[in-house]
Amino acid sequence: MPEVRVREMTDADCASVAEIRVLGWRNAYAGLMPQAFLDGLDVAENEQELRERLAEGRAGTVDLIAERGGRTVGWACFGPARDNDVPPDEAELYALYAHPEQYSTGIGRALLLECMARCKTAGHPRLRLWVVEGNTRARRFYERFDFTPDGAITPQPPEDAPTPELRYTHALT
Repeated sequence: MPEVRVREMTDADCASVAEIRVLGWRNAYAGLMPQAFLDGLDVAENEQELRERLAEGRAGTVDLIAERGGRTVGWACFGPARDNDVPPDEAELYALYAHPEQYSTGIGRALLLECMARCKTAGHPRLRLWVVEGNTRARRFYERFDFTPDGAITPQPPEDAPTPELRYTHALT
């Protein structure tokens, strides 16, 4: 299998990342979120949102893609922690998706390790993330990298996601 290459995302990557996001949501959250919501996810709309966010250039936010054999097969996004109850110098992994055909091939690992390395280099003492409670595959994945639940749980899940999220944390120092 060809090696995984991780690099920063560009505008030219938005279409493939949007496809990965939609496929990732539909795969990871099947049975955890309403099927009508998952079926309603639109790749073109997602692509437009990504393009607008990249053009906006949110301070401190980094989008990474994973490539294998010249094809985009994964995406991760991280930046400053958004929760008010954590120190302002902490980072948050906002998203990490691999194309479902690439599960268990090292894509998620490569992206997560790169995110962790960049956060550590930037001086962040911790990396946090939110994961849907029922997404046992993702929870096991993060736990293999020593992420642990910190006790925070979404108090009121949104209507389109009637399952709570748990916050996980990992010490980088």
